[in-house]
Formats: sequence, structure tokens, C-alpha cells
Amino acid sequence: MNLPNKLTIFRIILVPIMVAFAYIHIDFEFLQIPITSWILALIFAISSYTDHLDGMIARKNNQITDFGKFADPLADKILVLSAMLILIELNKLPAWIPVIVVTREFAVSGYRLIAAEKKGEVIAASIWGKIKTATQMLGIIGLFLSNYAIFEFTYNDCIVGSGQFIINLLSSILISVSVVATVFSGYDYLKNFKKLLK
Repeated sequence: MNLPNKLTIFRIILVPIMVAFAYIHIDFEFLQIPITSWILALIFAISSYTDHLDGMIARKNNQITDFGKFADPLADKILVLSAMLILIELNKLPAWIPVIVVTREFAVSGYRLIAAEKKGEVIAASIWGKIKTATQMLGIIGLFLSNYAIFEFTYNDCIVGSGQFIINLLSSILISVSVVATVFSGYDYLKNFKKLLK
């Protein structure tokens, strides 16, 4: 098994570890952020970086495999949706955001399967897809480090402009941009799917 595939498997293994830490309470804070939140953000950041790293290595060394084509996008979906479900349970993210993400992923996956079967094409990510991925990853890391729900600001934080206010504001903006990019990238795929059916 080559290195990119090992990184993909490593990313999948990190998901249950991240979920386990979500249920562990460590009575310690760093910069007024619970240490558990730091650990969750770190695990997610490492996992997200391996997503970039395995693709880069596979393309550079011509190590693209059928397993990688299947497992890499699957690992990404498992990672992002697991993180979002954790954030929902922590009351930091509304459920309608993952619903949009899941709907888009099912639609895109179906289109890619049909395009690969009918035309033998591998569909590259659009600019909207790249924006979605980047803002989604950064927004989730920010929400893990935030002590509040998305777009929830306390009066004192707004007045003094504390670190928590800045973290929550930035992560809220990033998640909002990712939702818009999710919708637009999904529309792009569905538009092309309509052409494929014709």
C-alpha cells in the first residue's frame, strides 16, 4: 500500500478518536478555551491536512489508485460530517447546515458515478468546490475553539472585542461562505448532470 493510501486510512482512523474526545471532559483551559476543544480542533486540522497531502503526493509520484479514488472522498465526507455532528451535539452548529452538505454530497456522488460509467470521466472539483472545502475546514476548526454557537455573541464579548468574539465571528463567516459555496457547487454539478442525461 502506497503512502497516499496510508494517509487516507490514517484520516479515517482519526475520526473515531475525534468522536471519543468529544465525550471526554478535561477540567483545564488554555487561553480560556477548554483543552478538549483544542484537541478536537487539532485532530480535525491534522486530518484536513492529510487530505491535501495524500492528493498532492499521489499526483506528484503518479500513485493514483482505484482504492484512493474510492477511499479519499469517502474519508473526507466521514471526517466533515462527523465533525459537524459533534458541533451539533455541542450546540455550536444548527442541523440544517449538515443537511445541505449531505444533500449536496449525495447528489454530486451520484453524478460522478454516472459520469464515470457513461463517459469514463473523472470530474474535477470546481472553484466553488474548492472554496467550499477551504472555508468548511477553517470554519469547523474555528467552531471547535469557540465557546459559543455560530453567530452567538455575548454582550461583554462584543463590547471588549475579546478573542472569543473574533473566533466566533470569523468561524461564523467561514461556515456561511461554505454553505453558499456548497449550494453553488451542487448547482454546477446538477447543471452538468442535466447535460449528461440529454
